[in-house]
Amino acid sequence: MKGLLNMFRKKQQKGAIPLLSNVNNPILRYTGKRLLSLIPILLGITFITYALMFISPGDPVEMMLTAQGVPVSEEMVESMRANLGLDRPFLVQYFSWLFNFFTGDMGVSYISDRPVSDILLTALPKTLTLTLSSILLTIVLAIPLGILTAVRQNRFTDYLIRFLSFIGNSIPNFLLSMVLIYVFCVKLHVLPILANGSFSGLILPTVALATAMTGKYIRQVRAAVLEELSKDYVKGAVARGIKAKVILYKDVLKNAMTTIVTLLSLSIGSLLGGTAAVEMIFVWQGMGLVMIDSITTRDYPVIQAFVVWMAIIFVLVNLITDIVYYCIDPRMRQSLGGEK
Repeated sequence: MKGLLNMFRKKQQKGAIPLLSNVNNPILRYTGKRLLSLIPILLGITFITYALMFISPGDPVEMMLTAQGVPVSEEMVESMRANLGLDRPFLVQYFSWLFNFFTGDMGVSYISDRPVSDILLTALPKTLTLTLSSILLTIVLAIPLGILTAVRQNRFTDYLIRFLSFIGNSIPNFLLSMVLIYVFCVKLHVLPILANGSFSGLILPTVALATAMTGKYIRQVRAAVLEELSKDYVKGAVARGIKAKVILYKDVLKNAMTTIVTLLSLSIGSLLGGTAAVEMIFVWQGMGLVMIDSITTRDYPVIQAFVVWMAIIFVLVNLITDIVYYCIDPRMRQSLGGEK
């Protein structure tokens, strides 16, 4: 896989890919090169995922028959394995599964006997909704508070916000979820305990996930803004009589965007794969809850599809992050041979 990646990079540097070399737009050309370099990575992920499921303990046919309540006999198991193609060599099974996966056929769940694509397409929008709502709440809270703590450095406001951010970042999601349920559902009766896919049910899971991220973001934004405020261009702008707000929001925040974009990409990736505890507590039928149920019941087709799709989403998030870097950071464009 590493050799394939190096081959793609060498071809890109030498201009050996005609379709990309003829593209005049530097952003499109850069995006095309990044997409080509991601192909061997995705293939490697699919191979490792299928191999791990292949060598996992337990016969999938026996689990399927047991889940359906069918008496398991050796003759029936052998017949079912032949019908499903599980008696073929590993590489034949892998390439058959890979072809079917990228044509939309992800297999059938061993437990529910539903198409895996239907299961994931039902759960993915709910996880994306929870992820986006948590990210938006974090941005709305963290960026203004991070800037405020930097501007009010070593004052009471700075100490208070930093203390609260430390507390918020230290509380585990599952513990905060329990506290929120006790306060707002049991005592105040203003929000439902079970999410049930409603807007009111989305509030508490969003707060539970956004609290820790907000604490982390505040500290990172504060550090980035303080670093920019100490630079000479800020001192020069102040000496020329430019208003502090203009300097802060036009120059300082713009230059600190690289840090914020990095945090966003990391948070989106971790939320897409790490919301299982919160989803279980609030019974939010997202990808995390589906994954936990699949691991518990050894539903291998669902696990395989979940891992591959999460890898694809991670790769796309990283690609979008790199494109944003390319657009906002002139130094990156210059280093990659793009326009300044």
